[in-house]
Amino acid sequence: MNKYEIIVYWSQEDNRFIAEVPELPGCMSDGENQIEAINNVNVVINEWIETAIQTSRIIPVPKGRLLFA
Repeated sequence: MNKYEIIVYWSQEDNRFIAEVPELPGCMSDGENQIEAINNVNVVINEWIETAIQTSRIIPVPKGRLLFA
């Protein structure tokens, strides 16, 4: 189970829900509904971490809820 914050929002341009992981740059996915977007982004989180390990990138420690407003 991933402990990174996931932000889900509707994209009118893409006509899909987008799920972003702010703590992992570029880590995002989409889906036809919110659940699908979250399930898809959880796969991408694991891939992001695997790639970071292979390329010796720093993997941020999950901080939980982030406040951007």
